[in-house]
Amino acid sequence: MTEEQIFGKVREIAADQLEVDQDDIKLTSNIKDDLDADSLDFFEIMNELEDAFDIKLESDEDVATIDDVVKYVKKQLDNK
Repeated sequence: MTEEQIFGKVREIAADQLEVDQDDIKLTSNIKDDLDADSLDFFEIMNELEDAFDIKLESDEDVATIDDVVKYVKKQLDNK
C-alpha cells in the first residue's frame, strides 16, 4: 500500500472523527493544533486506523502531524 493510499484512509478517518472537511486535512496538519483534536479524539483515530489496516499502533509513538501518522502506519504495514 502506498503512502498516498494510506493518507486517503487516514484523512477519511480523521475527518469523520473530528467532523472536519477532508480537504482541510493536509499532510502537514498538526493533529492537535491544526485539527483541534484532544487526546480522546487522537485515541479514537488510532483505534480506527488499527481496525482499518489490521495493525497494532503504540500510543506512545511520537506522532504530531498527519504525515507522521501516515509514515507510522506505512512502517507497521511494511513490518507485518
